[in-house]
Amino acid sequence: MTAIRVLVVEDDPVAADAHVMYVGRVPGFTAVGKAHSGAEARRVLDRTAVDLILLDLHLPDVHGLQLARTLRAAGHRADVIAVTSARDLTVVREGVSLGVVQYVLKPFTFATLRDRLVRYAEFRGAAGEASGQDEVDRALATLRPPGPAALPKGLSAPTLERVTEALRGSEGLTAAGVGEAVGISRITARRYLEHLVDTGRAARRPQYGAVGRPELQYRWVRGR
Repeated sequence: MTAIRVLVVEDDPVAADAHVMYVGRVPGFTAVGKAHSGAEARRVLDRTAVDLILLDLHLPDVHGLQLARTLRAAGHRADVIAVTSARDLTVVREGVSLGVVQYVLKPFTFATLRDRLVRYAEFRGAAGEASGQDEVDRALATLRPPGPAALPKGLSAPTLERVTEALRGSEGLTAAGVGEAVGISRITARRYLEHLVDTGRAARRPQYGAVGRPELQYRWVRGR
């Protein structure tokens, strides 16, 4: 499978290097270049094939959205994830029309960027004809993280995020496997896993082959 080619556009050299490193740590993605200004980004795009631009909106020579507009006019079709501290919702709405598929607010962690990249890859990988409105809605929802719904009593958001990351990075895990990966008990891990099943983000199936009663294996539901 061909890796998704990413151009990092960030005026801070230290941040640019960090973003390049982050991209390289996500399977299925490769950073093909970095640029510290709009002019440099255009030069890179003229000579390098790029699928996705990680774009800082506050560049020294141009606003990021103006750069995105210029690139569209020039025929560049790369999608854009805006990486910015800007919180102006007017800017967010404008970005949607220019191919900005997601926003990541600074400061952010590797886990946050990885989640956005994985979701983008799932959205990009969708193919074929939708069977109906529900399937179209699910494809679009792939780009958006789940809303902050209230968790069942006794579950915490940070632990749920760690359980989710462990499950998404595997082909399937038992509650014991998740507990070992996250550092929690098997019983606690099962509570989090069952919550993910109940909310449609994971599926479970019996794992056969061991002596005695088969153990349940949990897997992430692609596109959620």
